[in-house]
Amino acid sequence: MKKIARTRKPGSARATQTAPKTKRAGTAPASGTRLAEYRQKRDFTRTAEPRGGRRKAASKLAYVIQKHAASHLHFDLRLELDGVMKSWAVPKGPSLDPAVKRLAMEVEDHPIEYNKFEGTIPQGEYGGGTVMLWDRGTYTYGGSDDVDPLAALRQGYAKGDFKIELRGKRLHGSWVLVRTRRGDPRRAQWLLIKHRDEAAEPGSDVVEEYQTSVATGRTMDEIAAGRKPRRKRGV
Repeated sequence: MKKIARTRKPGSARATQTAPKTKRAGTAPASGTRLAEYRQKRDFTRTAEPRGGRRKAASKLAYVIQKHAASHLHFDLRLELDGVMKSWAVPKGPSLDPAVKRLAMEVEDHPIEYNKFEGTIPQGEYGGGTVMLWDRGTYTYGGSDDVDPLAALRQGYAKGDFKIELRGKRLHGSWVLVRTRRGDPRRAQWLLIKHRDEAAEPGSDVVEEYQTSVATGRTMDEIAAGRKPRRKRGV
């Protein structure tokens, strides 16, 4: 016997299915996934550090170094790449002397909003202590000019031969981060090395030379005491 097709009446109690949403073409991987570890380590009801969110791609890649008096004084190097700040803890800070190789321990990705953070993280929180904006600016690929800079940066980071050119207020010129095979593979150790160029200064100590914030002009003690900025942040 031939079956008769039934037509569903309007207002039927059975719910209609909707088509699944699709991701928009051309969007980069969500930075939120890469910030999961950063957020997991922090209680944003206690710390003024930014949680971070989705941001549009900027025309220039951001660079910042923050002086951080946590359990041990160190400098945090941060370089923007694919929507987050790739980050390294540099115990002795950068050196302008090409003969000096500075240990740089890779840490979790930070949000781009962290580039404006200066203040004190409460004790008991992850990284508790005073944070100073020691240098900031932009950066680009530090190798050959005949390549796509962004693609070269991605490839260099993946290979562990990360050539960069800093355009900060205090640091300039060509540098390289070289990944070593030592240490915890989940927290790779790198070496930060200054290339021999016009910005190199053999025998100098740039960390000792600059003791104030590039944003507010304050010392670490003044930031810890909550003193007002000596000048506007000018971000």
